[in-house]
Amino acid sequence: MSWLLPRFVLAALAIGIGALVGLWSSELLQFRLLGEILGASTAVGALVLLDVVRGHRLMLWLRGAQLDTAPRDTGLWGELGYRIERAVRERDKIIERERGQSGQFLSAIEASPNGVLMLDRQDQIHWCNRAAADHFSLDPQRDLLQRITNLVRSPSFVAFLQAGQFDSPVLLSNVRGVGALSVIVRRYGDGMKLVLSQDITERERADAMRRDFVANVSHEIRTPLTVLLGFIETMISLPLTEAERRRVLTLMDQQAQRMQGLVSDLLTLAQLEGSPRPAPDRWVSLDQLLARVSSDSTALSGGRHRIHVQTQTQVDLAGVESELLSAVANLMTNAVRYTPEKGDIDLAWRVLADGSGELLVSDTGMGIAREHLPRLTERFYRVDGSRSRETGGTGLGLSIVKHVVQRHGGELQIQSEPGKGSKFKLLFPAVRVRASGHPALPVDAPLSVAASGWR
Repeated sequence: MSWLLPRFVLAALAIGIGALVGLWSSELLQFRLLGEILGASTAVGALVLLDVVRGHRLMLWLRGAQLDTAPRDTGLWGELGYRIERAVRERDKIIERERGQSGQFLSAIEASPNGVLMLDRQDQIHWCNRAAADHFSLDPQRDLLQRITNLVRSPSFVAFLQAGQFDSPVLLSNVRGVGALSVIVRRYGDGMKLVLSQDITERERADAMRRDFVANVSHEIRTPLTVLLGFIETMISLPLTEAERRRVLTLMDQQAQRMQGLVSDLLTLAQLEGSPRPAPDRWVSLDQLLARVSSDSTALSGGRHRIHVQTQTQVDLAGVESELLSAVANLMTNAVRYTPEKGDIDLAWRVLADGSGELLVSDTGMGIAREHLPRLTERFYRVDGSRSRETGGTGLGLSIVKHVVQRHGGELQIQSEPGKGSKFKLLFPAVRVRASGHPALPVDAPLSVAASGWR
């Protein structure tokens, strides 16, 4: 109430001035009533004029941007200006704080890998983040206030939005030409809608691969199992001669071994995917490993091929011996199986300029067409399924090779042309290569991990 006393003082001063004016005018005009009226009018007019001037200054400040301080008058108008200025400053702080929180919230949504799209009551785009713009091929600025159904013309999405039943998500395919989206719509505010989109391309691909894997495993196991059951039924129900019985048992043994090989390869893949990366300080003699591979591949060939294996490398590799042996043996086994008789199969090692190493398996087999190369390391993928089964392949060999070389920080490279044979390179980083009996060879940077595929 500090403004009240100045107000009384100002009123008393105005009254005093009005009384003096009234006395002066009464004596001048010789009419007392008229003098009193002029005195009262002068007092009231002075107060009103002063209030008008101060009120006008305050209104000018309020109509502006309020960047400077309010008029610093005394009395009522000074107090009123101060209170209004403080309220304005508090309002500005609240707005700035809410704007900052809103900005942080939008930044968090912007960083989300999921798409967020805000629609108004007319289904016009009010705001969207970059993920939503990418999912629906939108421009976050240019497409604002555009009707979403004019820009996203997917029939499934348009029907879903118009139906207004948003209890479950809708799956959209080929919105951007490739991939799949899961879209959820939620209502909020006054008729507004929140469209949430998630790229499920990888999940769909993984699910498809899982379904294919289960189907392939079931098929691969069912085939030899059916043969075994047929042979067992034959031996139970029919009298067989000794020669027929031996033939049946031989075929049963072959099918049982086929199933055993498949299960063994599946267990190997599961172990590779679930175990930690091999330590870089466990060294394996490459010469001993290549000697074992040479012996096994020679026995498998049975003299039908010319096999040349470089067994004198004087090199050690850092890793798990069983895994390295499995990878190289799989490549040599495939070379033997898919190379015609009298063909050449070579296994060689060389150290590259940067200290890394390369194991090269080459053959003079039938070769592989270019379109098959990217998929060769997929599980159960076969260039020629019937021929692969005839040779005893499970379709998992190159998947094992890929996992082994990646776990050892290396890379699998394949070169092949129909009629010109194939070359398979296992590249190992320099940190996993050393001369026998010596420290690891120096390296500036390890090779990147990548892989191709095979039959």
